[in-house]
Amino acid sequence: MNQNGAIIIQSNMEILVEIHNPSYESARDAIAPFTELVKSPEHLHTYKISHLSLWNAASTGLSAKDVLERLEAHSKYPIPPTVANEIEEYMDRYGMLRLCKDAGGLFLEADDPVLFAEICRLKGVPAFILKFEGELKAYVDEARRGHLKMLLTQSGFPVQDLAGYVKGDPLPVSLRKTTISGKPFTLRDYQKEAAQVFYAAGSEKGGSGVIVLPCGSGKTVIGMAAMALTQTRTLILTPNVSAARQWIRELLDKTTLTEDQVKEYSGDVKEIGDVTVATYQILTQRKKTTEEETEEEKQVFTNFPLFSAHSWGLMIYDEVHLLPAPVFRMSAEMQATRRLGLTATLVREDGKETEVFSLIGPKKYDIPWRVLESQGWIAQAMCHEIRVPMNDTLKMKYALAENREKITISSTNPEKANTVRDILAHHSEPDDRVLIIGQYIDQLETLSKELGIPLITGKTPNKERELLYSEFRNGTLKHLMVSKVGNFAIDLPDASILIQISGTFGSRQEEAQRLGRVLRPKTDGRPAYFYSLVTGDTKEQQFAMNRQRFLTEQGYAYKIMKVFPPIE
Repeated sequence: MNQNGAIIIQSNMEILVEIHNPSYESARDAIAPFTELVKSPEHLHTYKISHLSLWNAASTGLSAKDVLERLEAHSKYPIPPTVANEIEEYMDRYGMLRLCKDAGGLFLEADDPVLFAEICRLKGVPAFILKFEGELKAYVDEARRGHLKMLLTQSGFPVQDLAGYVKGDPLPVSLRKTTISGKPFTLRDYQKEAAQVFYAAGSEKGGSGVIVLPCGSGKTVIGMAAMALTQTRTLILTPNVSAARQWIRELLDKTTLTEDQVKEYSGDVKEIGDVTVATYQILTQRKKTTEEETEEEKQVFTNFPLFSAHSWGLMIYDEVHLLPAPVFRMSAEMQATRRLGLTATLVREDGKETEVFSLIGPKKYDIPWRVLESQGWIAQAMCHEIRVPMNDTLKMKYALAENREKITISSTNPEKANTVRDILAHHSEPDDRVLIIGQYIDQLETLSKELGIPLITGKTPNKERELLYSEFRNGTLKHLMVSKVGNFAIDLPDASILIQISGTFGSRQEEAQRLGRVLRPKTDGRPAYFYSLVTGDTKEQQFAMNRQRFLTEQGYAYKIMKVFPPIE
């Protein structure tokens, strides 16, 4: 029994973590690579060990012994035998099955003939098998490599993919020591390490996986470092045009690539170069159909040949947690191409983390947000939840409303406008840059008119967006309002205050992305401020608790306030 232990391990694979324990932070960081946060009330946080979290840990090189040693070091009580057995069994499964390649084609192999026979008879697996060679090897359909990996992972037997990758067309590229803008440029240690872990010296053990780092930590730079290591033609997929153009600016500023080599493929521009930066939206654009066409013909995606018609050696998925289903399906057929996923959080509200693991690759590198904050690579963040009251008329309307309407009523509470004014008055220093972000367009448009603050929505033309972003960056514009188009992949390094007036239900992913908008370190060392405006005693308050879960896992605490500024 360890009296100083900060965790209590339960036989249902859950871990209780005492947040007031002196060793709380070291315990949290120790278990983070192989657990998922379930809930985070005031005194005890609950984490869960899942099969997927164990396989992700195994893919980074952690063994069952490593996991058990970490648990023993921080546990107040002995590890339940059932938990130890589950960890050993499921972590040992990673690497039991391997996909390899030889002159005969792609094959699945294992070391245990009994286990291999069982796996080859699992529902759906026989359809992939072309022929057996002995008791430990079976040739499989090479074109369906990704589909087989996903099926086996979902069946509880993840595959270690060692089949290697196509070379792709060569592309000489290196990182500059001085950017085009004249600033010195070197990789940070963690950026260099993340790229090298992904590449794995060019061996078949590398080349596919996800890098998980907070917004503002330079994930784009890691992508460029991976390009410099692979030296091959690259397709970069991004969530929107603003993100695509940000990638292009960074590539031209920090690498030896030239304008004729880096091209944009979007709704506005359709050019293909040695490095092509495309949007998910353009890839999932369907061709115009007529009523006479079959249902199969109507499902054709016009721009999918961009994937297969060119000899890409590397594909980079920016904000990989946002991957739409059609791109998942196409990625299942592109398993011979190196794939790098970049994200601040692997959380998907649709529960499809398993598909990311199977088709893009396992989590290869992860650093707690607060660790990078302590090292000065991202800004210190002060998180606040401000409970806004409703007036009596709105309270009655809310009480009589159906559940769905209750969410809208509480989220669009007009009283929030006064709180926004109070925050803007409080943060009125010359260097303060304030982003206001929300879910409901009508709410944003009303507030934009009342406060005289420009608003960017999905309907704002790209040219106008770029102009407003540019004015915000150079300080001409101090305040900017954005709809959910501002959740990700906009580069506003000087944004230091974010006011969230409404959000998408209980989305943890969205909460993390929005905090990330203000995490770039400030030149004068100022902290970042994140204000979430929530109508008190409503459905919105309940959703807010779930939204905050991922950030709580990263070590952030929300200060609850009922008035702003607080009364001393």
